[in-house]
Amino acid sequence: MFKHSIFLRIYAGLVILVVLIAIFSYLLVQIINYQRAQEYRESLTDGLSFVISQGVARQQTDQQKRDWISDASDLLELPIYYVGADRVDLTRAEQKRIKEQKSAVRYDAKTATAYVILGLQDDLQHYLYVKVDKIGERQMKAVPIFILDYLIYYPGQEREYLEKIQKYFSYPINIQSIRDLGLDPEQVGRLRQDNSVILYRDNASVRGTTISIVSPMPNNPAEVLVIGPIPLFNWMPFQLSAGITLLSLFLLSLGIYGLILPMQRKLRQVNYALNKMKSGNLSVRLPVEGTDELAGLASSYNSMSDHIQRLIEAQRELMRAVSHELRTPVARIRFGMEMLTDEDDYDYRVQQMEMIDKDIEALNTLIDEIMTYAKLEQGMPSLDFEQIMLTDVLEQVATETEALKTQKEIELIPPPPYVIVEAERRYLHRVVQNLVGNAVRYCDHKVRITGGIQADGQAYVCVEDDGPGIAEQDRARIFEAFSRLDDSRTRASGGYGLGLSIVSRIAYWFGGRVQVDQSPVLGGARFMMTWPAQQRTKPAAKTEKQKEST
Repeated sequence: MFKHSIFLRIYAGLVILVVLIAIFSYLLVQIINYQRAQEYRESLTDGLSFVISQGVARQQTDQQKRDWISDASDLLELPIYYVGADRVDLTRAEQKRIKEQKSAVRYDAKTATAYVILGLQDDLQHYLYVKVDKIGERQMKAVPIFILDYLIYYPGQEREYLEKIQKYFSYPINIQSIRDLGLDPEQVGRLRQDNSVILYRDNASVRGTTISIVSPMPNNPAEVLVIGPIPLFNWMPFQLSAGITLLSLFLLSLGIYGLILPMQRKLRQVNYALNKMKSGNLSVRLPVEGTDELAGLASSYNSMSDHIQRLIEAQRELMRAVSHELRTPVARIRFGMEMLTDEDDYDYRVQQMEMIDKDIEALNTLIDEIMTYAKLEQGMPSLDFEQIMLTDVLEQVATETEALKTQKEIELIPPPPYVIVEAERRYLHRVVQNLVGNAVRYCDHKVRITGGIQADGQAYVCVEDDGPGIAEQDRARIFEAFSRLDDSRTRASGGYGLGLSIVSRIAYWFGGRVQVDQSPVLGGARFMMTWPAQQRTKPAAKTEKQKEST
């Protein structure tokens, strides 16, 4: 069922596509956030790394440097190591960052520990190696201490030097008046006691929650050093969510286009073929790919084109054959009428009148055959299937044939009376009548009629004769309209070449087929028509391939 429906395949494809895009988006967010988190960690430590390296560089001796580093480690409550450069294997990107006086951060997700590597401005043989396994108020309040330690060397020029080192910080640092901050009395009191204050701000905008660190300025109680606001890491900022959403929609649209493209291509082929058909070109056929609805549409179009083309060709052949068949009786009637005008003998006139009457009857018979064939050829006739005792139809045709005094032996081997088949009685009678009439016309002495139901549930009627039979290479052609195999099938035999064509069309509309071979008993031709004894589906549902096999 799934593989036969293009719409189910599209729906299932959409579900799979959405799941795949969701997984892809999740992995993409994780990868992007990993990179963002790394950049965030580096941005937080870059400015601090600069002022620490400047603090170490101001120390005159190696011991003073080690003492300063030890004091910094106690202040941060984080281990800081003074290691040789040859003991640290840096990547190219880390070397570039340290050369730019920035920090290199290595993060271990399993232990939630960051390792910060700091370069020293005047000491290329050593690095500072900081193990950061915790971040709290103690560490945050230590940041302004290092900045003030840097500024203490530039009294009166604090603001100018803050502007110079601002490029190393990803967050603002400046000196403000304490009255401009809107602090409550408790916070102001803590600042008067030389304690830093941490301010949390919950912003409803895209920045989210921020942290600011306010620290008192030495020797100036009216001003404070303000670090921040520093935004907390946002795992799903608006820009990222909007970008991932747009990318997902784009990928989804590409996937939908990929699912719809084959159907669009097939529909264009159908539209092209229909336009060609509208212009009178019936030679275009659609490729049948798969077993879905569009494949069924292509197959139906091809069958329709074949049927229309065959109908047009049949109509042309019919017109040519009709004009040919009508000429002879019409010419004989005209000749007979001319003879009547010049003949005074009564008996001869009566004889001519009888011949004209026979020609008129032949015309009526030909017209009836043509009308029947045209009706069956143009489209599905109105069939009224009913349950029929097959033996009744066979006996009726046998009786009617014997009444014609054909001097031929008609042998009927009727099926049992309980053999019931579903068929249109009128058309079934016509089939048996045409087959028997054809056999009587070409047999030597005997015609045999049989019927019944085969083991596979197919009903059949069979007519055999002891005539010359039909060559194997001619057996398919005899079912064509107005077909005559040799000179024996002339007007003298009473045939017009339509009887077997009518049988073929009735067999098709019955959902069956008719075939001819050699009679194993009588030695002549054996015609057999088979059709479903129980009509479960409409005969029109047969494919063109089945139709051509009849």
